[in-house]
Formats: sequence, structure tokens, C-alpha cells
Amino acid sequence: MHLKSILRMLSAILMIVSLFILACGFFSITEKNQVRVIVSFFIPAGVGLAFFLFMLFICRKDSKPFLTKRDGFLFVTLSWVFASAIGALPFVLSGYIPSYIDAFFETMSGFTTTGASILTNIEVLPRALLLWRATTHWLGGMGIVVLLVAILPTLGFSAIRVIEAEAPGPSIDRIAPHISSTAKVLWLIYLGLTGLEVLLLVIGGMTLFDAICHAFATMATGGFSPKNASVAYYNSGFVHAVITIFMFLAGMNFTLHYRLLSGNLRSILKDTEFRVYFAIFAISSVIIGVDLLVSGMYRNFGESLRFSSFQVSSILTTTGFATANFGQWPEVSQTILFFLMFIGGCAGSTGGGIKVIRIVVLFKMAVTEMRYVANPRGVYAIFLGNKALRKNVIYDIAALVFLYFAFFFISVIVISFSGVDILTSVTAVIANLGNIGPGLGKVGPAFNYAFFPWWAKLWLAFAMLVGRLEVYTVLILFSRKFWRSF
Repeated sequence: MHLKSILRMLSAILMIVSLFILACGFFSITEKNQVRVIVSFFIPAGVGLAFFLFMLFICRKDSKPFLTKRDGFLFVTLSWVFASAIGALPFVLSGYIPSYIDAFFETMSGFTTTGASILTNIEVLPRALLLWRATTHWLGGMGIVVLLVAILPTLGFSAIRVIEAEAPGPSIDRIAPHISSTAKVLWLIYLGLTGLEVLLLVIGGMTLFDAICHAFATMATGGFSPKNASVAYYNSGFVHAVITIFMFLAGMNFTLHYRLLSGNLRSILKDTEFRVYFAIFAISSVIIGVDLLVSGMYRNFGESLRFSSFQVSSILTTTGFATANFGQWPEVSQTILFFLMFIGGCAGSTGGGIKVIRIVVLFKMAVTEMRYVANPRGVYAIFLGNKALRKNVIYDIAALVFLYFAFFFISVIVISFSGVDILTSVTAVIANLGNIGPGLGKVGPAFNYAFFPWWAKLWLAFAMLVGRLEVYTVLILFSRKFWRSF
């Protein structure tokens, strides 16, 4: 184990997080907040920067940090845990979330772009804390390790290893020859889309502050809103449409955005995962829209489609925003939304869940197996577009999905010990494991997670991390073989 390299890179992660905390601290000064609120930003920022300078000093004569693949798993997991640990301090030190476990839950929910909250009254928080809360989303959306690689390309050969450990999808598509250049392009696209959404939301009538917070949460597919009523606070068809579109864009593979900017529209339309992703969104929106209209929830199909498409986009991309209490929608609509919680966005997006590409591959595998049963002498291959998938890739996807559901079922049993009903247990787990946020029952869009005991919050925070880091990265640390050779 290259412990010194892990600590050196970990200090760089905390340095990045600390700089963003520091920026919120200066914003707190401009807001003329209480001294306690202002200090709550500068203390954790000082701790993070001090750790970075300390590691910089003791490693001043060392060469570039080097990590093996297993080192990468440990580093990435620790990065998210330590970032959440230091990111929780402003909430605790300011006194607005007195319990550190609650603050850790809130911050882990932010960084993992889950959007589950323990706050019962969001709007009482100072705007500086709300901005930091939204910033945790934005940092975690594209990935804090990806940001590290983008701004510190001196990581050398370790870069691809740590990005593979953090990346939200089965594979890494290189846009540029160097992985650091790819990370920069992804973050520039991410930044550009965020800025565009901010502009459109301001045009739609939002204040600049609210537009920034909602854009951060939308592009990260997070779901934290500075309003108690979430996006439902804005009774504006334009605002709802903008956020619906940008949630959908955030759920796409970001390499497709690069192709679009390069003028290669045809390759996007031919992309299997994108076509399935769009079909799921469109079909689900129409079915729920019709169900809402027939049940009399809304006056006409246009209004029904507006609310249904927003909620489908929010759940499918694992954003977690709400324009209505879908826990009161008809059973058919709730059932469809429940199944969408398991799917998630595309590989290479900021969305959580199993990912559309894995669902496609597993479906193709099932069809291929049925063809083999019907004709055992045939030779069959699974294609994705014009590319045949290797068996090890297919096995990897099947194993990951199995582990995902195994962890899901275990977590449901664990959470059931808190005394909640089965609907709440099931949807609370999938909402956190899938990085969605709101579920059904007592964790529906009109409620929060404050009522859970401390140990259940820690388990759900752990589930957020498992889901965000694609299962393997975290669970492999609990393998005896992982530690045996270190």
C-alpha cells in the first residue's frame, strides 16, 4: 500500500473542498451573517488547508504520487468520506445542525448527489450555508476526484486508476488523448451547462441566488433546493420546463454532449443507451400523464404532461426534485416511478442508479440465453451498436447488478429495525442507494429523514456512498483478499 501517496492525494482533495468552503465563508461575510456562522466556514477550511500544506512539506522531495488499482479504490472511498466529514463542520459549528451525525448525513447526501435531507425547515438557514449545501452537490456531480485530475495533471499514471474507481459507469470514454485533458473537457462542459441553466432560470423569474442553487443541484442530479417546497415553490411552466430539460441533459453521457458540440449529431442518435434512455423517459411521461388526467389530478393533458415529465426526469436521472407530492398520485403512476428509481441515468452522466447501459446489456444477455436454449448449436454474441461485448464485461455487469440488489435487500432488513413500514424501508433504501433522495411513505417528497435513529442515518449514508461509487469501489474494501497482500 502506498500510504504516503494516498495521504498526499487525499490532502489535495481536502484542499479543493476547503477552498470552496472558504469561498462560502467570504460570501457569508458579504451577507453580514453572525460571527458564529462566518467562523463555521473558516475553521474547517483552515483545517483542510493546513493538512494540505503539511503533506506538501513532508512530501517536498518525493516524486509524483503513484497508486496501484487497489490503492485507487481506497483513496477514492476515503476522499468522499473525508470530504463529507470536513464538509459537515460548517453545519455543526454554526449551530443549525447541532448533531454531527445529522450534518454528516446531509453532507454525504450532498456530495453523493442524493438529495435526502434531515432538515425540517430549509429556509431558516443562512444563504451562505444553503450555498455550501448546493456546492456539495455540484462538486460531487462530476466528481471531486475528476476535478482533482483536471486541475492537477501531475498525478501521472495514477489518474486513470482513480477515475476508474470513481467513474459513474462501466467504462471511461476518453475525449482527449490524456486522461487529465478528458477530465478538463468534462468539467468545462459541466460548467457551461450550469451557467446556461442559471441564465435561463434568471430569465424565468428566479433570483440569481436561487438560480445558482437549483442549477448546481440540477446538473449534479442532486435535488437540494433552498426552498422547503422544492421546485414546487415556483409555479412557473417555464421554470419547470427548463429544469426538466437540464435534468434530462445531466442524465446523459457527457461524452454525447462533447459529440454534440463537435457537430456529430448522428452518432448521438445512433447511440443505443441514449435511445433507450429517451424512450424510457418519453413512454413513462406519457403513461403517467394519461393516468394523472384520467384520475382527475390535473385539468388537461398538457398540465398532466408537464408534471409527469418533470417527475419522470427527476426520478429517472436520480435528481429528486419535486413539483408535486407524487406520494398522493394514483397507484399506476407511483408504481412506474418506483421502478424508475432502480434504472438511473446513463453511464458517464451525473445520475445514479444501476444505469441504462447495464439494463440494456442484461436484457440482451437474457434474449441471447433464450436463443441459445432454443438452439444450443448456435453461436451468439451480444452487440452494443456495432461493437461486440467481451464476456468479462458482461460478467462484470451481471456481478455488479447482483451485488447492488444484494446490498439493497440487506439494507432494507437493516432499516426495518428502525420500526418503519415496509414501503418506507424499501423506498428509503433505494432512494439513498440510487442517489435519488425522496421515496414514498414516510420519506416521500413532503417529508424528510430526520425521524430515523442515528444508526439508520449512518447506514443510509453508507448506502449513498456505495451507490455513488458503483458498489465495487466501496464493498471491495470489506474483502479479506483486498487487505491480505498489502
